[in-house]
Amino acid sequence: MPLTDFQRTLLATVAHAETGESYLAGGAAIHFAPNSTRYSNDLDFFHDSVERVASAFARDRARLEEAGYRVEVDISQPGFIRVTVSRGGNSTRVDWAHDSAWRFMPLVRDELGALLLHPVDLAINKVLVLAGRDEPRDFVDILYVDGDILPLGAIVWAAAGKDPGFTPRSLLELLKRRGKYRPEDFARLDLAQPFDVVAGKERWLWMLEEAERFMRERPPSELGCLYWSVETERFVMPAADEPLSGTLVAHYGRPGGVVPQIRPG
Repeated sequence: MPLTDFQRTLLATVAHAETGESYLAGGAAIHFAPNSTRYSNDLDFFHDSVERVASAFARDRARLEEAGYRVEVDISQPGFIRVTVSRGGNSTRVDWAHDSAWRFMPLVRDELGALLLHPVDLAINKVLVLAGRDEPRDFVDILYVDGDILPLGAIVWAAAGKDPGFTPRSLLELLKRRGKYRPEDFARLDLAQPFDVVAGKERWLWMLEEAERFMRERPPSELGCLYWSVETERFVMPAADEPLSGTLVAHYGRPGGVVPQIRPG
């Protein structure tokens, strides 16, 4: 988001450069770039097992307290720990939680030394979150994701691979219920710039239209994949009727993620 100075310092303190046990996800990871749209009031660290939640928290708490932070535990249960971390008049919420190791891409490392969920996995998780809850902050995030990471249609198409309980169509139908917000809903958020509700709604409706057009034309056999452009070396939303080829590769997730496999020409 852009991170606050306090959050960046805290993140550098707990970065697991030697273990790879924790990785940053959630809103803070989506908006990690300094030119992004929203500040977060928390940091979310995820782990591939319940046991690692406990061990990572114990290690992080020791590092934080050694660095002069105060750590107050708000919630502690198997697989989820929430604390408030403070120092020098600043504070932020920090969560340690369990999540599935199933993802499309391997983790990436940021300039502070911490591991982050890859942007495409962050985007897919955010779509699934928005489908399940109606929060203005998630709406702001998905507009950012569509413009800076990957268009909505490609994200929804791939999200059905992350959560097989959804089809792209059923997921899109849930998303169509979102976007009904008022200006005061966004006034409570810590945004980098004021949110234009009218422009946001217009763009959201256009995103839904484009997503529906895309999903209507893609072959069902490709359901649940991302699309990798060999020429641009990035994930893309291809034209609805563009077939797979030597330059457009279907990419599927697996435990731990995998880099795109380029087929021989």
